[in-house]
Amino acid sequence: MNKVKVGVLGAGRIGRLHITNLVQSVPAAEVVAIADPFLNEETQAFANNLGIAQCSKDPQDIFANPDIDAVFVCTSTEAHAEMIQRAAEAGKHVFCEKPIHTDLEQIRKAIAATEKAGVKLQVGFVRRFDHNHKKVHDVVASGKLGRPHLVKVCSRDPEHQPMSYIATSGGIFMDMTIHDFDMVRYLSGSEVTEVCAYGAALSGEGYDQYNDVDTAIIMMKFENGALGVIDNSRASHYGYDQRTEVHCDKGCVQVTNDLDDQAMISTHETVEIAKPTWFFLERYNNAFIQEAKDFMDAIINDTEPLVGAKDGLMPVAIAMAAAKSFQEGRPVKLSEIL
Repeated sequence: MNKVKVGVLGAGRIGRLHITNLVQSVPAAEVVAIADPFLNEETQAFANNLGIAQCSKDPQDIFANPDIDAVFVCTSTEAHAEMIQRAAEAGKHVFCEKPIHTDLEQIRKAIAATEKAGVKLQVGFVRRFDHNHKKVHDVVASGKLGRPHLVKVCSRDPEHQPMSYIATSGGIFMDMTIHDFDMVRYLSGSEVTEVCAYGAALSGEGYDQYNDVDTAIIMMKFENGALGVIDNSRASHYGYDQRTEVHCDKGCVQVTNDLDDQAMISTHETVEIAKPTWFFLERYNNAFIQEAKDFMDAIINDTEPLVGAKDGLMPVAIAMAAAKSFQEGRPVKLSEIL
């Protein structure tokens, strides 16, 4: 096999991002079909413009298509686990956007289905494929700085999401911090054992009515003895703030934001520098392309995906522990959740 034929489930914002990247930037992929229950003329035109002729409202049309080797699951979160199971039962490899589900039992069932079918499962924690964060990981993993002591992640969205999104998002720890929970596992090379979370609704945007917050700090302990800190804000107002750092025995490795440009203008009155890139679509698009390429490589070369089944389970468990810690006002061990 030198070309993977792909079917995509879901043609919303993230689905269209993957479809466009697969068609335009991933030579080993061929998107042959799209299925979306809300398929309309505009979506059909989007697909036709990219040379994708097969469009349907029924995902079964993709599962039943013998020409399709792999499925990209870009549906709503509550449908992810079911779509993974149905794809696996049809003998198709699966890429699934995060999270697999918000229920651990549903995640375990989905994973078990892929293992039983012998198909590959990759989970869309895209930040692992970012050039900055990967560099931090690679330096720590090399051992040149010694053992990790402190892992820090700053993750702040540029503006508030609509309250219609917040109403069904699952809360800040599940819909936003979950990326950072994967990141601290990735950077530390270790599992989280205990979580203590603080949060507050400070903006007056209406988070209280959904028992959610717009600002959070999460402290963690790791199996390897390291400590971790994540800080989140739903609205930085200056751009997509994405910084990581690992302090070790022999030094520290850290990365700052990608900026709109690298020019720094210095005068007697002031020093000016560009703001961070505005949102994840700009900040991480190259990483989205790379994760798709790596998934194609895993299928073609029969290797393990870089972000596999356990990586789909553990960040959800950590998010659940963080939510429990916030609600109960105490540290929560992962053993209480798993």
